[in-house]
Amino acid sequence: MTTNSAPRSYGNWTKPKTAGLLGLGSIGTAILFVGAGFSVIVTMASNILNGVVTAIVFGMFLLTVAVKDKHGQSLLMRATTRVGWIVTKSTGTHIYRSGPLGRAEWGTAQLPGLAAGSRLTEWHDSYNRPFALLQIPTTADYTVVIATEPDGAALVDREQVDVWVAEWGMWLASLGDEPGIEAVSVTIETAPDTGTRLRREVNSRIDPAAPEFAKSILHDLVRQYPAGSATIKAYVAITFNAAARVGGKKRTPDEMGRELASRLPGLTQSLSSTGAGATRPLSAQELCEVIRVAYDPAAARLIDDANAAGEPPELYWPEVGPTAHQANWDTYRHDSAVSVTWMMSGAPRGNVPSSILARLLAPHRDVARKRVTLLYRPIDAAKAAAIVEADVRASTFNLQSSNKPTARSMTATRAALATAQEEASGAGLVNFGMLVTATVIDTSHEADAKAAIDNLSATARLRLRIVHGSQDSAFAAALPLGLVLPKHLRIPSEVREQL
Repeated sequence: MTTNSAPRSYGNWTKPKTAGLLGLGSIGTAILFVGAGFSVIVTMASNILNGVVTAIVFGMFLLTVAVKDKHGQSLLMRATTRVGWIVTKSTGTHIYRSGPLGRAEWGTAQLPGLAAGSRLTEWHDSYNRPFALLQIPTTADYTVVIATEPDGAALVDREQVDVWVAEWGMWLASLGDEPGIEAVSVTIETAPDTGTRLRREVNSRIDPAAPEFAKSILHDLVRQYPAGSATIKAYVAITFNAAARVGGKKRTPDEMGRELASRLPGLTQSLSSTGAGATRPLSAQELCEVIRVAYDPAAARLIDDANAAGEPPELYWPEVGPTAHQANWDTYRHDSAVSVTWMMSGAPRGNVPSSILARLLAPHRDVARKRVTLLYRPIDAAKAAAIVEADVRASTFNLQSSNKPTARSMTATRAALATAQEEASGAGLVNFGMLVTATVIDTSHEADAKAAIDNLSATARLRLRIVHGSQDSAFAAALPLGLVLPKHLRIPSEVREQL
């Protein structure tokens, strides 16, 4: 006898907030008190008219911080983004040209923007598997990229999917105990199938003595099947800090390579139990191919044909970047394609099933290449307790500061208390975000791709917004490069969230 239990759901994610009056936050409350105090001083020093004018000025400035749109963007933040974009265009830094006629050093096609100073080396782990080690000198980070082959949830029992989700949560929680891990990103990429792998597999298995009719059917299948089909690839990028602990000595690439050679087998083995399937680290050549195709999708067929012929192209890290790119306000033109990148401004409200992102991750006919990247930043266990307790205090203060608390404030307080209880019982704490990149070859399909992502985000109950003024940086962050975005911000993320 079997019983049908309700499907398991997941949720209880919260956005950190600071305590403040009238929902202003700490910075808005500080502006409110400073403005009120300064207005009183002006009134006492001169007259009430000057005090009123001072209060109006502070009130107008407070409105730029307090009034926010549905994505949580205040007027001050949007104005700052617009001014930064004007400065970028005036200095010409939104345009990039490389190669012999470009301005890049040594006449190479090196990566632009955040990854311009990156360096790539190759090592072998304890299983004698080659793995690429990417160094970002500006942030003192090292990244290892792992290729996975997820089985998917089709024809899989619901209990097995629940086990995979639990193992994934345990894997993320264990990262907080791993020394030196800075961030983790998971990239799911869908792209048109070139048919090269199918043709190579079929041709190698055709019996020369087979009937001509059977051979012709197989050749027709090889020629027609790839039309309209897509390939799905998944990568996990793990970023390590050069210093093993805060304030410690920064390690050299040789030291990091030797250390990660012994740690990588354990990380890949534990990742396999999360439903990621077969896992292996990417070699330097494979990582070069991934990045080269991302910036120039037209090169995908050439690279696949070369690999199928047994003559893989020799790519070097200084040559995998675009020969030209131009970042616009809401689009990004690079070599043979145009891309648009969205950022997650709001996670799904309430509890969701494990299949909430299925349609967003699946191939779509209106998007030539789609890249969905989940960004995780594990929080050290020593800091997690202080963070959850601060969230409890802030949510409790916001709830008690109003005579008629809203349902949203009460829900936020319950979520903060639940998170604190889970953390106290041993659960890990992780900051997460999402980037979605849609790439089209023909610019006339740009509007269709934007409409497709808007519809897919609605099915996933996500709130996405186009990254304005930083499309080139967002495109690079969505690649499996392990870039830690908060380290590249001029204004700390904690301050930006309050503006």
